Amino acid sequence: MTTDTLKQAAPENQGTSLGEFVLGRLRDAIRDRRYQPGQRIREAEVAQWLGVSRTPVREAFRRLQADGLLVLTPWRGAQVAELGRQQVVELYAMRQALEGTAAGLAAEHASAAEVDLLFDLIEQDQAAQGEPNRLAEINRRFHEAVYGAAHNRYLLEALNALDDSLALLKSTTYEVPGRAEAARQEHIGIAEAIRRRDSETAEQAARAHISTAEKARLKLLFGDD
Repeated sequence: MTTDTLKQAAPENQGTSLGEFVLGRLRDAIRDRRYQPGQRIREAEVAQWLGVSRTPVREAFRRLQADGLLVLTPWRGAQVAELGRQQVVELYAMRQALEGTAAGLAAEHASAAEVDLLFDLIEQDQAAQGEPNRLAEINRRFHEAVYGAAHNRYLLEALNALDDSLALLKSTTYEVPGRAEAARQEHIGIAEAIRRRDSETAEQAARAHISTAEKARLKLLFGDD
């Protein structure tokens, strides 16, 4: 990542503190994987990129460390955190619980337009077969569409926090042979249950989807069978 590619200005909105501004930009950069897991982040580079002093950058670093997104060490400074196997297992356990709940609520509360969006994304997914990065982006949008269709602000906050941790996982499960088509079929099952207003089946389908995604992730990262 270079300051040329990420040139930004400090916030003009006086209601946004510099610390919040820097925190938001860094969080977005980690989510978008412009800063990769394990990559070092330098205070001076971030300060130059955002046109601020090092003080709000240091504040943002401390908050990202508290959220588990950064690791601060005396000898290497700040690095984007990397998750070990047990952390990945725990993360996916939370995903099963929260995304299952989201799908169940979406079956109860989704509007017709929100249901149509799910099926539109499934069509886009089919058209993108063979393009892992594009598939990963469509997958992210599908899951976000389910979150939004649940119409529960507190659940959405919890899921967004999980998304930050998911950004710490290298690569995409769509690199695992056969995962792309399997995931598409699982998405169809979730979307059809939501369209039928079958909350129990939607929740079960979402939980099963996350379970198979976990197996693919563990295989990709740690060679698990």
